[in-house]
Amino acid sequence: MVSCAKTSLNLLKDTINARFVGKEPWQIVTYTTSTVLLTIWLYNFIFDDEPIVKRARRIFFKYIKLLPPVKRKIEAEMNKVNSEFELAISSKASHLQYFTVLPNKPLPPPELLRIVDETLALSPYNYKGGLVSGTIYTINKDIKHITKEVYGKTSYTNPLHTDVFPGICKMEAEIVRMSANLFYGDSNACGCVTTGGTESILMACKAYRDFAKEVRGVRKPEIVVPVTIHSAFDKAAQYFNLRVKSIPVDGNYQVDIKAMRRAISSNTVMLAGSAPNYPYGTIDDIEAISELGLKYNIPVHVDACLGGFLTVFMNEAGYPTPIADFRLPGVTSISADTHKYGYTPKGTSVILYKHPKYRHYQYTVTTDWPGGVYGSPTVAGSRAGGNIAVCWATMLTLGKDGYVNATRDVIHTARYIEKHLREMQGIFIFGQPATSVIAIGTQVFEIYRLASMLSTKGWNLNPLQYPSAVHICVTHVHTQPGVADRFITDVKASLEEILKTPEEPVEGKLALYGQAQSIPDRSIVGDFTRCFIDAMYYTPKVSTNK
Repeated sequence: MVSCAKTSLNLLKDTINARFVGKEPWQIVTYTTSTVLLTIWLYNFIFDDEPIVKRARRIFFKYIKLLPPVKRKIEAEMNKVNSEFELAISSKASHLQYFTVLPNKPLPPPELLRIVDETLALSPYNYKGGLVSGTIYTINKDIKHITKEVYGKTSYTNPLHTDVFPGICKMEAEIVRMSANLFYGDSNACGCVTTGGTESILMACKAYRDFAKEVRGVRKPEIVVPVTIHSAFDKAAQYFNLRVKSIPVDGNYQVDIKAMRRAISSNTVMLAGSAPNYPYGTIDDIEAISELGLKYNIPVHVDACLGGFLTVFMNEAGYPTPIADFRLPGVTSISADTHKYGYTPKGTSVILYKHPKYRHYQYTVTTDWPGGVYGSPTVAGSRAGGNIAVCWATMLTLGKDGYVNATRDVIHTARYIEKHLREMQGIFIFGQPATSVIAIGTQVFEIYRLASMLSTKGWNLNPLQYPSAVHICVTHVHTQPGVADRFITDVKASLEEILKTPEEPVEGKLALYGQAQSIPDRSIVGDFTRCFIDAMYYTPKVSTNK
């Protein structure tokens, strides 16, 4: 073996020497440098954090778009799309006054409140009447009254100043402890209140990245997650330089556990599953993911942002659900939104950890700043104490009995709607909805036609892609008398109309949504999305002359 290796090495050496016979020194240096640089480039290209196929496609389309005819075509389309988005936004508020310059004199309160009412009335959907999927989770008058009073007392508080507002810190600690107990955390369980599910997920990803770097020396961190997991994990990857390994789902729209196991490597810093996921409302096999975490000594995060404050009460409400909390030994963190089925006003979520050692890596600490030693638990420095206070007040106002009753109402309504949808011809339900989300698909017509037709009847559903689908997220607002039956009736009537001409294509804005799936260069879809976000900041152009 050794002799064979020496022979091969000598052969390589002789080949290289023969190659450079008669070459001048500058040529040898040039060839050597070029070879080294090419080797480095190839290594980086092959072993970059971004998968090679995805990267190759991105680079290919990047250079295709530089071709003058292609570039002109794309620019023309982008300008057209941008104008359409801007027109759609501006036309809704064309009858209202825009404030683009700070008025010299203060607006009287009655006028100010009139403008607020007019601005809020821009919405074309009756969300208080239960015609919107998700979005608004309760219209409970008692909660609205108490949160109004509590926010009035705490709106200017800031838990960053712990010495000034210790009461707000106490409230946050109590929110965390109550939530940890609901998810079966022991005395070591801990966490923080964040501004929403995205921040909770960001914090978990940041904590596990830093934990793996410090404890295991991981320099190229990867997270292994279902393809159906919330896009906040992708945002975390962009923020924290993580590589995302997206795992496909099986026929039940749960993550493929075997594929997840194959994706684990020495760089894996976190495994995650949804309970439930946003697209289909199914719960991943968290127990199996927990076992993978234990076997490979990798932290496991459960994303319960959407339905966590349903699942913790479903057993007592009479609807058993799979275990997806700290009772599973491999589960090390859970994110759950209090501002969804916790029924608190928007702006709060909790990130919970099984042990403080993980939470410590979530913190940001600066020790050498001239302004003093600075530490903060989440992304924000200053935080809205009023949001924490109304979250705390809502939880205490409802109490456990209130949550169990609300959960029973929501799940009963969701199962009632699901039952009737399954009986309708031309559509099917994805997987087995575990909580409140029901995803609808079809093999007969373009499913976005159903969403479009329901929109004309006042409904606002959520479009999905890969594959095309729509879903309704049932909230407590939908439990109002007559809402579920109206939805069922409207779906049935829409289907009867659609099935008369099933081959007809979808029209309107949802047609664009469907077409976007067929665009191979996803960066163009990203550019369209940026144009849409830009349009949200539309104000009329005014003269800057003073």
